[in-house]
Amino acid sequence: MITKEQIKNTLDCLPENVSIEQVIEHLIFLDKVQKGIDDSENGRTNSVEEAKQKLNKWLK
Repeated sequence: MITKEQIKNTLDCLPENVSIEQVIEHLIFLDKVQKGIDDSENGRTNSVEEAKQKLNKWLK
């Protein structure tokens, strides 16, 4: 989960003329990156072989 402090820091780094849509997209991106990091740190990942098996279901 993205924290309030991370949101504040993000807003401070964005240009002055940024649109609300760009802010929202950026925050969603940061939240997804953080979730990926959390998953990785907590062992919620797939091996290459597991990923291939899952992708085969979609690519057939």
